[in-house]
Amino acid sequence: MNAPNKSGWKPHMEVADSSGESVTTTGNRALMLEESLLFEIGHAETTGVDLPEVDPKASTRLGGLERDGAIGLVGLTEPETVRHYTRLSRQNYGIDLGFFPLGSCTMKHNPRLNEKMARLPGFADVHPLQPVSTIQGALEVVNELAHWLIDLTGMNSVAMSPKAGAHGELCGILCIRAALEARGDAREVVLVPESAHGTNPATAAFANYRVENIPATPAGRVDLEALKARLGPDVAAVMITNPNTCGLFEPDLREISDAVHAAGGFVYCDGANFNAIVGKVRPGDLGVDAMHINLHKTFSTPHGGGGPGSGPVVLSEALAPFMPLPYTARTADGVVHLIEEEQADDFAREHFGGELSNFGRMTAFHGQMGMFTRALTYMLSHGADGLKQVAEDAVLNANYILRSLEDVLHAPFADSGPCMHEALFGDKDFGNGLSTLDLAKGMIDEGFHPMTVYFPLVVHGAMLVEPTETESKSSIDQFITAFRSLAERAIAGDESLKHAPYYAPRRRLDETAAARKPKLTWVPSEE
Repeated sequence: MNAPNKSGWKPHMEVADSSGESVTTTGNRALMLEESLLFEIGHAETTGVDLPEVDPKASTRLGGLERDGAIGLVGLTEPETVRHYTRLSRQNYGIDLGFFPLGSCTMKHNPRLNEKMARLPGFADVHPLQPVSTIQGALEVVNELAHWLIDLTGMNSVAMSPKAGAHGELCGILCIRAALEARGDAREVVLVPESAHGTNPATAAFANYRVENIPATPAGRVDLEALKARLGPDVAAVMITNPNTCGLFEPDLREISDAVHAAGGFVYCDGANFNAIVGKVRPGDLGVDAMHINLHKTFSTPHGGGGPGSGPVVLSEALAPFMPLPYTARTADGVVHLIEEEQADDFAREHFGGELSNFGRMTAFHGQMGMFTRALTYMLSHGADGLKQVAEDAVLNANYILRSLEDVLHAPFADSGPCMHEALFGDKDFGNGLSTLDLAKGMIDEGFHPMTVYFPLVVHGAMLVEPTETESKSSIDQFITAFRSLAERAIAGDESLKHAPYYAPRRRLDETAAARKPKLTWVPSEE
């Protein structure tokens, strides 16, 4: 068998020059095909389909909105079209190709069973305007999932309609605002620790609160005394991420919650990192009033470009009366209903002892059926003991990476105890002006999607690595080997890293120019 081509930098290898000039006539490199733009493949004057002639005198239904010129789109044949998009798809990196170590993003393997269940008739084709009597199976799934989320978090109720994490954050903060308004309390400030997710202050500001930061301790956790000192009658809530963005558990959360409640405020917990504590810790036991859960992270549904998200929000007893409509509830006859405005007050009187004081809707309809089905399938497949193991394995993998690399990379919180789901490194010792970005580009040459870089901001040149629980030891070992090699090169000041990646479909871009002067329209060359 022929030896495979070498990839990645080795001391005895020469790397391509910074121009990246191709050595083949076509620009192709074996199975890595150079792909042109659609406008460079076809022509606007041709079409790939046969269309009947249109009588110019024929009436239309456009009401004067007819085009007065050519649309300018290129015409391609079916083979040209299929090949173009197939070749582009092969240049994408996905979880089915390799390790995706993005910190705080939980890019785990998505079990195919989940996908199969989500495509079953009655789930995949359910319509939001169908009569409730025709969607009992779908409502059972939503209701069952809601109870799992309540049990896993130790909370009182859950709003299932938010469509993603940031949407869930907004839902939680609006529930807090509604609760404060109901008691005539016009508080203006939301406190956000430095170690919280970046969406937290944005959400609070969007809800018209003034955001104030709470510093972190040298150990990477919330400064408890600074937080207590700032509490007062103007503080509506504290938005805390636990485990935090430094990859550390906040052991003082119960004390923080007690102090915030004593001052008349509420505690919002960012649940994006629930993957690290699911089955191990119930946020409700720590005094949390509201927390969103990214179903598309903790419970293994498509993430980012792979599909829509879902961010249910679990609520404490104090906030339950203020959750948005609609929500599911099982009545005495055993039937699950979707509670809308006309039933809300009766339900509230029965369960909350008064009329519902919710702030309305977060979305036009209830939520993401596909995400609900996938998440519940994941839960039922694992069971309570399996979900507990999810957290344990995720934490084990992250600590394995941290302890395997702390001798070569700056690990600012390595002495703060075990990390949780992610390990955090910095670029403190890099030589010759090399940066975290250079190492990340080198990671692409090694066949890995880079880790999260330059976040959190509390660490210079941050590199945040989350292996998740679905990676095997062998895949993590390979990643550690590549990471160590790149770190050693960066510390030694290897200039060649400044021009990486060498083997990707595209060489390094001028990212500053791309952000400040983007080219959004194709312009034909002058040749």
